[in-house]
Amino acid sequence: IALGHTATGLRRGILGLGQVGRAIAARARAFDMPIAYHDIREFPDTGYRFYADLTELARDNDVLVVAASGGPQSRNIVNAQVLQALGPDGILINVARGSVVDEDALVAALQAGTLGGAGLDVFQHEPSVPDALKTMDNVVLQPHRASATVETRLAMGDLVVRNLAAWFAGESLLTPVV
Repeated sequence: IALGHTATGLRRGILGLGQVGRAIAARARAFDMPIAYHDIREFPDTGYRFYADLTELARDNDVLVVAASGGPQSRNIVNAQVLQALGPDGILINVARGSVVDEDALVAALQAGTLGGAGLDVFQHEPSVPDALKTMDNVVLQPHRASATVETRLAMGDLVVRNLAAWFAGESLLTPVV
């Protein structure tokens, strides 16, 4: 059995400091993990270190958690350069959207040993998972089911109702899908 590492003290970088990213940061703090992040804007009120450059964030952290929204602006933003910067001991965790990570670059980095490992519950072409990822000892795969709680599904329903109310009132949607 391969030995792992303790999470305590690992430097955690987060791509996307929205609601999910902030919840991840709060949990990581319980393990004394220094938190840094990259987002389209800085949030000075968080007390977390902001990186304007995603590659620099990856270079300076042990774990990179992807919590960014999907869409054209973030497609393949985690590319070969970012994965190489994370390094041979680095871990990529993607709980956001499969489109945010360049899957071909991810597979190549894992096969070459330029990335230490990955934890994924989202994929570019769900429900398909690249065959190469299924056989790697340094990869943990989970189905995309982070929302499978009563509370989350109730919140999702509430969000739908609020978006519909905004639409019919001629207001901007709270969570537009592009």
